Amino acid sequence: MKALTSLLFLLLLPTCAVQAAPQAKPDPAMFLPGVVSDDGAFGLTLSPDGQHALWVKSGGTRARLVIMEARKVNGAWQAPSVAPFSGVEGANDIDPMFSPDGRSLIFQSNRPVPDRPARKGFDIYAVERTAQGWGAVRHLGHEINTDASESSAAMAANGSIYFMKEAPGMQSDLWVSELVGGRYGAPRNLGLPVNTKARESNPYVAPDESYLIYFSAADLETRPDLFIAFREKGRWSTPKRLRAPINSNDPDDAEFTPFVHGSTLYLGRQRRTGERFIENIYAYPFDAREYR
Repeated sequence: MKALTSLLFLLLLPTCAVQAAPQAKPDPAMFLPGVVSDDGAFGLTLSPDGQHALWVKSGGTRARLVIMEARKVNGAWQAPSVAPFSGVEGANDIDPMFSPDGRSLIFQSNRPVPDRPARKGFDIYAVERTAQGWGAVRHLGHEINTDASESSAAMAANGSIYFMKEAPGMQSDLWVSELVGGRYGAPRNLGLPVNTKARESNPYVAPDESYLIYFSAADLETRPDLFIAFREKGRWSTPKRLRAPINSNDPDDAEFTPFVHGSTLYLGRQRRTGERFIENIYAYPFDAREYR
């Protein structure tokens, strides 16, 4: 991490030589600074019409994680609030993601599971979105969810859910669970070349499952970058690293929680400063075809 620059030398300069430091210009790629991006936000998802946003408020730590939401009314984003299904006392909620049709939302929580009281990790939940508001939260069952943590989930148009969890001998891998007869089945590991001995997480899957964006990092100390792989004849292609400015060239920056809406890729960017993270959401023009 960069050391703090000492300002002691200013005291030794003549008064006339001391000038106010120029204000840093906000990054134009930052998404809704002050409304969404507040140095403690990640995991953005938008409704298909772009009028409803949800994200994770972290406060720059992992001590308390809640899902926030805001709506756009008459072209203006309204003040955010905690989503009514989040904020359970003593629990953390992460990684909201709209279904492609916008009718439901999946997220992960470590709230108590009534029939699995010993479970401590994150499970995948869903909540319906109606004209009247959010419906009841549903646990997605014990085939897709296990005693290991399942997180960073994204849904394809056919209902398949891609997500992250640990794998034997691996730090974390990407998995998929298919919706069959209204129930989610046992997850399948995506395998090579997407999954490696490195740490893979935070998948975003195109609605038609034609491509997958996710992060990969060599180990827990390496700052992750975003990669893209395409589904070709039932197999995933060799992943390609997304180019700058999507992946920062600064080795202290980490990119994660990708989400594509129209021709824009949204992502979280994180940097550790002391005991906390500075993390905000950024938006970049994106066309997956440029990586084929």
